[in-house]
Amino acid sequence: MREPVELRRQRILSVVESRGAVKVSVLAAELDVSVVTVRRDVEELSRAGRLRRGHGVARPVREPVRTARMPAVRGEERAGAVALVVPERHSYLYETLHGARSVLEESGIRIALHIAPPSAGAERPLVERALADGARGLLIAPRWPGARSEERDHGWLADVGVPTVLMERRPRPGSALHALDSVCTDHWYGIHLAVEHLVSLGHRRIVLAARDDSPTARSIRAAFAEIAAARPEVEDWTVVLSSPEAVPGPGPDSPVAAAAVPPSSPADGRAAPDLAALLRERRATGAVLHGDVDALMLVQRLAESGVQVPRDCSVVAYDDGVAALGSPPLTAVAPPKAEIGRAAAELLLHRLSGAVGADGPVRRTELLPTLEVRGSAKEPPHPMK
Repeated sequence: MREPVELRRQRILSVVESRGAVKVSVLAAELDVSVVTVRRDVEELSRAGRLRRGHGVARPVREPVRTARMPAVRGEERAGAVALVVPERHSYLYETLHGARSVLEESGIRIALHIAPPSAGAERPLVERALADGARGLLIAPRWPGARSEERDHGWLADVGVPTVLMERRPRPGSALHALDSVCTDHWYGIHLAVEHLVSLGHRRIVLAARDDSPTARSIRAAFAEIAAARPEVEDWTVVLSSPEAVPGPGPDSPVAAAAVPPSSPADGRAAPDLAALLRERRATGAVLHGDVDALMLVQRLAESGVQVPRDCSVVAYDDGVAALGSPPLTAVAPPKAEIGRAAAELLLHRLSGAVGADGPVRRTELLPTLEVRGSAKEPPHPMK
């Protein structure tokens, strides 16, 4: 038998008043009716002054809408917010942050943004403060400059007591965080795209100049070593640092992890490479450069040393934040940074919704990057001499 309209609308009011803002699509799924039906009900209830409606969202009358743009307020007024924790001065993860923010604001969820300074263990006190203020969920992208800093966070982060989703971080298999929700770029696939592009153009000797101060950097280095070693077309490859600052700062994480560097590599992991000299030494004609700013600076140094891109060396950058602004514009692997944030926020909202399946199995989501071809790579005219 069809449910009476007034009973259905009363159920909508009960859900909204108990949870706060709720998506119309979520209400439709829980009530087992169409989105059009719920939208019509929400419009009628809004006209009657019994709830407020936004873009695809129903909100209770008594709950004020606050967003991340509002000034700081007292802890008790922030109760029920979702805490967002990202590192200071990290443009890559700021794009992820803005992706998450758009989803949370559309859903009427209050946001408590915390910026972690570049000191060891900086995230923990911020998370503890957010929890003390009543945060009901956590989206976090720890800095983790080295493997040891990641391991130090495993215990406490696995036991925060509220739904938590890691953004652009993939915990070590078997660690305490293995069973934590996470949304991450498939960096192996990103490096596959870069190497495949260079190999398809005829490059057989390839260099990776990469950072080594983040989980993303470590994933890129490991993926390149695996892929280059497995490709029969690749005659020679090596891994070096992309800049002197591309390693963890002073502290227990400062030693550079060298697992991804082949024994024949001339790099000791402690100084910026003379990339032009290295290309000539290895007779390399292709290079993958991580990240964008380092890539642009390396291309400038190559030009100063008489090596022109792409005439003498083809280049693929990794990050695609500012690669298109180079001279020449750099072909680049583009991780879906904003989409990572959106997917993480949607997963957290699912956990917080109380809907059927909201407490289901842990999800480890990977999104694939794309390759933006701009002309900094072409067929090699001849090996470097």
